[in-house]
Amino acid sequence: MTSMFGVVRRIRRRHGRWLHVIVLLSLSACDQNDDWQKFSRLAAQPTTLSTLQREAIPLSEPVRALQAQNPDFINSELVSLGRQLFHDKRLSGDGTISCASCHNVQAGGDDGRATSVGMKGQIGNINAPTVLNSGHNFRQFWDGRADSLVAQALGPVVNPIEMGANWPEVLEKLSTDKVLLSRFETVFNTRELTPELLAEAIAAYERTLITPSPFDDYLNGNTRAISAQAAAGYELFKGYGCTACHQGVNLGGNVMQYFGAFHAVDVGHGQRAGNADKAGTIPVYKVPTLRNVAMTSPYFHTGSVTLLSDAVKVMAAAQLGRTIGDEDVELIVAFLESLTGEVPTHAMKPTQVTFAE
Repeated sequence: MTSMFGVVRRIRRRHGRWLHVIVLLSLSACDQNDDWQKFSRLAAQPTTLSTLQREAIPLSEPVRALQAQNPDFINSELVSLGRQLFHDKRLSGDGTISCASCHNVQAGGDDGRATSVGMKGQIGNINAPTVLNSGHNFRQFWDGRADSLVAQALGPVVNPIEMGANWPEVLEKLSTDKVLLSRFETVFNTRELTPELLAEAIAAYERTLITPSPFDDYLNGNTRAISAQAAAGYELFKGYGCTACHQGVNLGGNVMQYFGAFHAVDVGHGQRAGNADKAGTIPVYKVPTLRNVAMTSPYFHTGSVTLLSDAVKVMAAAQLGRTIGDEDVELIVAFLESLTGEVPTHAMKPTQVTFAE
């Protein structure tokens, strides 16, 4: 009977209490015959190590691996059109700024500045988030005001300190481009340009900017895909409670949170995380993705922290109310560096400035 209860315990751990009750009732009706002995021998055989590795990691972790993109969608005319529009400076008021100006897909998906520079050299008031993997965010912008990538793509074009344009003028300029109109008709079955359809194409391209990383290989069962330091850092990352906000396929991007939930921390530009604004409320921000975070310095919505190790310490104090030692910080940084992924080939190709020949 000892082996039977061992089997039941394994079933309970894997499948839950009700299934184990059913199995126990069934097994209790069996006699110690050849069938029972055969069952006991099979149940006692260990599962192969490779199976354990490939099942245990994805099923028990708060983080999920990125899924492969559909190649038909990546190579579609819609995505190709969106890629071209993403780099088209005619969407700005003076023809000097494109989406790619603040979101360089070849360098982390942002611009590497504390706050972005818009049309006529105007300085923005917030750090540009990465566009890479942004399709996995549940909302867009730091304040979450856009509920989709399409809604997000509409905003910067008419923002006076970003692209500084207005849609009627943009549509008038683009409507003179016969190559663009032809491609637009192929994709949308119409030659009538609208802001929504232009934004839909841009958003389609952005959804293909998926960057699988060594850590995804690790989650998929290749335990040698990352260093021992990175693996230890991931365990610390979970142990300290960082996955309360940074979890899921994007390690963030799926929840709004108070910045400074446990402790007010100076994050520069006259702002202190955790302090109430003039209306008496503490602002909330979309928790950013940590994918490619080693490439997206400076950090936070203020862009005031340059080193990733310092950002880890700030987050520990502000969001967890804890002080983390340098050794643990170093290991966590090693884990975060393992999230640096490979930008898809189609996004790295040179792009012509406009459609017109």
